Amino acid sequence: MSRLIVNDRPVEFLMEPDTPLLWALRDAANLTGTKFGCGNGDCGSCMVLIDGQALRSCLVTIEEAEGRYVTTIEGLSGDRSHPVQQAMVAEQAVQCGFCTPGIVMAAAALLANNGSPGEAEIKAAIPNICRCGVYPRLVRAIERAGRVANRQERISAAPAPGISAEDAAGEVPALQTPSNP
Repeated sequence: MSRLIVNDRPVEFLMEPDTPLLWALRDAANLTGTKFGCGNGDCGSCMVLIDGQALRSCLVTIEEAEGRYVTTIEGLSGDRSHPVQQAMVAEQAVQCGFCTPGIVMAAAALLANNGSPGEAEIKAAIPNICRCGVYPRLVRAIERAGRVANRQERISAAPAPGISAEDAAGEVPALQTPSNP
């Protein structure tokens, strides 16, 4: 039984101690924003913050995470207002989105320690693999997120957290079917 703090809430996992944190988060805590990619720490899609440090959750057991503070993409910002999330959208650095949560977490850890990283520092701190190849936009997004976090720049609108209840309840026009000749 492993006890830790996940997204500012105490959690007790009734799983084998050698269970990777990735699977405890996804399967037991239903925090599916943390993605399974390679399973051996190469891709970074499972990146979470553990005591503020970006770590690959596929390589950390729940026993190793015992008593520590874990932040997943869901806990970073409930309304997607974190500067990294805003800048990723503004710079169009999101393609398929599979690697995005891990990249956002690694970038958030970087900016927490260095508010104005340069390109070389960003490339060294973001080990994530993106199969869509958004690396130039990714660097621009992280540089921009630093400026936003330092209040040197403002992004005009945060990405919408989802469809509003009013929009979801609106009428949808019926589909027209072509008539047979």
